[in-house]
Amino acid sequence: MEKYQLIATVAAGIEALVGKELRRLGYDTRVENGRVRYQGDMKDILKTNLWLRTADRVKIVVGEFDARSFEELFDLTTDLPWEDFLPVDAQFPVEGKSHHSQLHNVPSVQAIVKKAIVQRLSRFYHRRTRLPETGALYPLEVAINKDHVLLTLDTTGEGLFKRGYRKNKGGAPLKENMAAALVMLAHWFPDNPFVDPVCGSGTIPIEAALYGHNIAPGINRSFICEQWVNLTPDGLSDEVRDEADAAADYDVELEIHGYDIDQNMIEIADENCRAAGLTHDITFKQLAVKDWHTDEINGVIVANPPYGERLSDHEAVHELYRQMGDLYRPLTTWSKYILTADMEFEKYYGAPATKRRKLYNGALRTDLFQYWGKKKR
Repeated sequence: MEKYQLIATVAAGIEALVGKELRRLGYDTRVENGRVRYQGDMKDILKTNLWLRTADRVKIVVGEFDARSFEELFDLTTDLPWEDFLPVDAQFPVEGKSHHSQLHNVPSVQAIVKKAIVQRLSRFYHRRTRLPETGALYPLEVAINKDHVLLTLDTTGEGLFKRGYRKNKGGAPLKENMAAALVMLAHWFPDNPFVDPVCGSGTIPIEAALYGHNIAPGINRSFICEQWVNLTPDGLSDEVRDEADAAADYDVELEIHGYDIDQNMIEIADENCRAAGLTHDITFKQLAVKDWHTDEINGVIVANPPYGERLSDHEAVHELYRQMGDLYRPLTTWSKYILTADMEFEKYYGAPATKRRKLYNGALRTDLFQYWGKKKR
């Protein structure tokens, strides 16, 4: 099968995690801002769509070059082998973005690229009339940064964070791939307890269970490239999915708990858990942070508590942070990972973090406050 230059796109702050995931899957990588580059064929494209927990999308690089005029953009786009990717009836909408470049008018950039591709395909397929665009969808993007043009073909479709299990959600849900990133950053081992004290719709515990069982996060969804009969060999998708299913360890016993003060959220979490097929692996229960206690050791707490953007009563949020500090500081063998946009979290928690890591929850700057426990043997 043909090898492609590939890009896994990713939220700012967790590029290294995607690079680590890809290397574990056997790929050589180059980590850049907002993306990780690697190489692979269609089987690799399906495999990485299926397995990447923290990435946003997997894209094929059709071409890249420098362009400072619309004439250059048109000519260099026309020179690319679009017929290797797009059949005669392909639907190929072109999205665009431009930063710090002479070609800064995005609608014009999109129109020029579209026109160039149409010209190339019309010549190749000997079409004198308009291309039909009635077939499968091939979403394209032209991204220009500092006059460097990157043309990509999206193989994913709906973002990778859409695993398919979240049937309902709360008012400020954490995306599934960000929840998976928090689980991975916690360095949790599946033979230790895992607790989310403010679980909301249950995303963090569900991602922990998927990770603990080594279940491919995309196993219950489809990808747009599976519709590309010109590129994806018949039976390849079933082959990759069968391999992923065989790699899962459904027998490992997990101790994962999700708590929330809102019973309605617990019901939503239970519903999502059932949809993910993990009802025997996670216990959800209505419980306030201040009412939780444990005699266990070597556990991990991962939490995305309310902060200012989600709760107008700042004092109530700060009181929650104080309760967390009072409860968690004595748990010296437990590691705690708290994600919040409140940069004063340490003040109310009552202790400086072992480490802080800047992450983005969508466009919102947040910090992951990490308190590392000392494991008891």
